[in-house]
Amino acid sequence: MAPIRTRFAPSPTGFLHLGNVRTALFAWLAARSTGGSFVLRIEDTDQGRYVPESEAAILETLQWLELTWDEGPEVGGPQGPYIQSLRLDLYAEHARRLVESGAAYWCTCAPERLTEMRLEQQRLHQPPRYDRRCLSRQDQVAAERESGMPAVLRLRMPAGTTEWDDVIHGLIRYDNADIDDQVLLKSDGFPTYHLAVVVDDHLMGISHVIRSDEWIPSTPKHLAIYAALGWEAPRFCHAPNVLDESRQKLSKRRGARTVLEYAELGYLPEALINAMALLGWSSGTEQEVFSREELIAAFSLERVQSSPAVFDAHRLDSLNGLHIRRMDGEALVAALEFHLPETSIETRRRLVPLLRERMITLRDAVALAEPLLGPAPWDPDVVFPPRKVDPETTGALLDVAVAEVEARGLDDLEAMRLRLTELLESRGVKARDGFRVLYIAILGHPSGLPVFDAMAFIGVEKSAERLRMARQELDRRRSSPPAG
Repeated sequence: MAPIRTRFAPSPTGFLHLGNVRTALFAWLAARSTGGSFVLRIEDTDQGRYVPESEAAILETLQWLELTWDEGPEVGGPQGPYIQSLRLDLYAEHARRLVESGAAYWCTCAPERLTEMRLEQQRLHQPPRYDRRCLSRQDQVAAERESGMPAVLRLRMPAGTTEWDDVIHGLIRYDNADIDDQVLLKSDGFPTYHLAVVVDDHLMGISHVIRSDEWIPSTPKHLAIYAALGWEAPRFCHAPNVLDESRQKLSKRRGARTVLEYAELGYLPEALINAMALLGWSSGTEQEVFSREELIAAFSLERVQSSPAVFDAHRLDSLNGLHIRRMDGEALVAALEFHLPETSIETRRRLVPLLRERMITLRDAVALAEPLLGPAPWDPDVVFPPRKVDPETTGALLDVAVAEVEARGLDDLEAMRLRLTELLESRGVKARDGFRVLYIAILGHPSGLPVFDAMAFIGVEKSAERLRMARQELDRRRSSPPAG
C-alpha cells in the first residue's frame, strides 16, 4: 500500500483516556504500517471548554506511549502552526471564499429566535435544522453586521444526497434535506470544528481521516465544504466507539482513567498499546500479545471492525503482566525506580528475579518488596500458627530453620528446603501448609514472594532474627489464650 498521511487532532478540554488515544493509535499504526506520516494538531477553537494544562498533558501522554509524530507541536513542519487558535487568518480566508461562491451565508438570528424555531420543529416532529431565514435577506444581514449586530457564518447545504465509501463502514448515504446549515464561523470570529477541520486536513495533506464514528453524521457537511472549495476529499475511516463494562461510552465523567493515571499505577506503555489495538481491530489470527513492531507489521484499516469495542480491565491486567515478563532485565530495573525510589540500582537488580513473575503492574513491587526492604511487617491479626499446622510442629520448624540459616543453609536453598520438607512430612504436615509458618515469620503474611528466596535476599542475620521473633510470638500466644 502507498504511504498514507494521518493525523490525531485532540481538543485540549481534558486529559486523554483510552477511548481518545485508541483513535490516535489507529492513525499512528496506519501511517507507520505504510511508511507514511503522522501529524499531531491541537484543535483549541472551542475556547469555552479550553483547559490550559490539558494541552501539555496531551503531549506528555503521546510521548509516554511513544506515539511519535512527524509534524506538530514541538516538532514543527511545513504546514504549521499546528495549533488551530494560531491559524485564524486561514479560516477567515477560506470562509470568505465560501461566501463568494454562495456556499455559505451570514446569519444574525438571535439565540432566542433559534430556540423558538427548534421547539416548534420538535412540536411538529420535524428534523431540527435552521430555516434559512437569513439566506434570502443577505443585504439586510450585511447592514445588521455593519451596525455591530452579532453574526455567524452558515454553510449552505446543497440539495440532493451525499454518499461516501467509508473504509470501515462501507457505503454511507445521507439525504441533504435532513442536514442542518452548520455554523462555520462563530460570532467571536473563531471557526467551528467543521470549517477548521476541513481547511486543516486539506492544507496539511491528510489522506486518511481516522476519527470516532460519532462524526459520521457530520461528514456530509465536511464533504460539502470540500466540494465548495474545489478540493479532493480524503478517505474517511470512522472507528467504533470504546465502551466501558456497562456498555456506555468510555468517558472521564463515568470514571474512565486517563492514560497518565495508568502510567502512575504501573502499567506499561507497551501493554496499553497492545490492549488499545485490540479494541476494535483484529489481526485475523489467534495472537493477542503484540509488540509495537508486530502491530505495525500486522495492522490494516480494513481489519478495523465497525461495531463498538468493550474495554476489559482484566484483559489489560493480563497483558500488562505478560509485557512485564517480556521486558529486558535492565529496562525493568530502570522502570521500577519510580515505584521504589529509595532503592539503589543494585538492589533493584536483585529484586527483579523475585518480582518479575508476580507483578501485574509495576506498582505491585511496592507491596511485594516491602518486607525485604524494611522491618518485618508482622500483622497482629494473622492466624498463627496457621491452620493445619499444630503449635509443636510450628515451634520445631522455626527452631530448625534458625539452625539451618545460621549453618549457611542459605548457600543452597534447595537443599535447605528439602530438609525442612522432610521435617514437616515426618510430623504429618504437608510442605505447602507448613511453609506458611516461614512466610508469616519472614514476610508477615502467609503468602508472597518465595520465602527461601526472600531469606536469601535479606541475609542470615535478618532471617534468623525474624524466625526467632516468630518463635517468641508463638510462645506468647500459647501462654496467653484468646479472651472470650
